[in-house]
Amino acid sequence: MTEIPSDNTLTQDGFIAVTGGRVLLLACGALAREILAVKAANGLGHLDLQCLPAIYHNHPERIIPAIEELAAKHRADYDKIFVVYADCGTGGLLAAKCEELGVAMVAGPHCYSFFEGNDVFEARDEMTAFYLTDFLVRQFEAFVWEPLGLGKHPALRDMYFGNYTKLVYLAQTKDPKLAIKAQDCAARLGLEYEYRFTGYGDLETALTTL
Repeated sequence: MTEIPSDNTLTQDGFIAVTGGRVLLLACGALAREILAVKAANGLGHLDLQCLPAIYHNHPERIIPAIEELAAKHRADYDKIFVVYADCGTGGLLAAKCEELGVAMVAGPHCYSFFEGNDVFEARDEMTAFYLTDFLVRQFEAFVWEPLGLGKHPALRDMYFGNYTKLVYLAQTKDPKLAIKAQDCAARLGLEYEYRFTGYGDLETALTTL
């Protein structure tokens, strides 16, 4: 009888499913739904998820101290820690901190890029596009409209968005209701609307290779 290593499991078909060590994902809360979907679709049960507050999307200076604290807290409990943030407005400081801590992270400048695919996004070179993801469409009021003061001061719209020409909805899922809401967001900002279905892009690639 074949001895099954303790970190592997026997499937219903009698095959040995080889699994690696436990991996902790330290992730942006805005990516939680997408990470769980990728885990479920690819059978990535060895990945555990801990999210930082999604509002750090608007406060990148809070990301690095939080990552450093959680990495120190959980390092002994996992074989590997992986940071599910891109640069996200930290000006390269998050990558430097991850290198110092000896942990890897998702490549790219931000989630808009890695959802579309970093190479594709870079080639577009869209300087006048404002991007929304599934999360940001759902949370448009809480993460865009209200923080910018547009609810109380609509005249600020031209100040913030006067140099943009279009709103691009990078959709992770094919949800007609979200597409309608994204189109409404574009209208509220006075921008042209463009829809692109991306799926999970480089995020899925990164997680499935862990």
